[in-house]
Amino acid sequence: MKGPLFYSKILLFGEYGIIKDSKGLSIPYSFYNGALKMDENPSPEALKSNANLKAFVKYLETIDAELVTFDFDTLKADVEAGMYFDSSIPQGYGVGSSGALVAAIYDKYAFDKITVLENLTREKLLKLKSIFSEMESFFHGKSSGLDPLNSYLSIPILINSKDNIEATGIPSQQSTGKGAVFLLDSGIIGETAPMVGIFMENMKQEGFRKMLKNQFIKHTDACVDDFLKGDIKSLFRNTKQLSKVVLNHFKPMIPQNFHELWKKGLETNDYYLKLCGSGGGGYILGFTEDMERAQKSLSDYKLEVVYNF
Repeated sequence: MKGPLFYSKILLFGEYGIIKDSKGLSIPYSFYNGALKMDENPSPEALKSNANLKAFVKYLETIDAELVTFDFDTLKADVEAGMYFDSSIPQGYGVGSSGALVAAIYDKYAFDKITVLENLTREKLLKLKSIFSEMESFFHGKSSGLDPLNSYLSIPILINSKDNIEATGIPSQQSTGKGAVFLLDSGIIGETAPMVGIFMENMKQEGFRKMLKNQFIKHTDACVDDFLKGDIKSLFRNTKQLSKVVLNHFKPMIPQNFHELWKKGLETNDYYLKLCGSGGGGYILGFTEDMERAQKSLSDYKLEVVYNF
């Protein structure tokens, strides 16, 4: 048995901001994916994943049946028979490993599910998002539901605000373009919950709240608009500002040994770095107008191009 593939995701813009109603833009990233599977001779990883699924099923039974119901008889039988989630998506890297699992379970076992093929009204998208938010909270304590939504639909999602999301198109990639969005591997596994905890603690300070509204959210919203319009000049201007704000105010979310590298990008304009997901490790997202120059500048690191301008 092998189920359909669910992709990882990249939140290009909006990390932390979307908690406080900034815009956000999330795109599927097919380089990593996962699927539900059964094997005759399961590996240690498969056994571990199966144990996690058992706990997840128990949790799913506590979700309000008004919101979503599952075919628990089949789900439990499959889990008892050794089903696991076979995934190439790295965990703790900010590319949505639990989101893909949530999407796969909903797709296979939810009753009355909303499908990709129907007309996706805003109401349906919000309903899906709230279902996924409940489901994914098992993994993170509190989830926006966006990762599974992206994984499930496999289309870019534009977040206008908490209650206003829509499927969107993004400008097609320029295969010959010099500019790029890339992932930089920090080599450290990031934990979402502690990072979100630090953010929530900071939110108690008026100065931080002001900075978030007047700088962080302002530049995030501008980046989303620029990206969707294809205004590359303005996009890089705003990304630089955003990168600066993150370095100044989100230091705990940037692994210690990347502070200098972050600064170097801002000083040389070879690249600008930003958080990918909650930070603390995992991938760091990079933007550059000249990928060759960025690669030279970051020659000690493994870079993966996600999108070409």
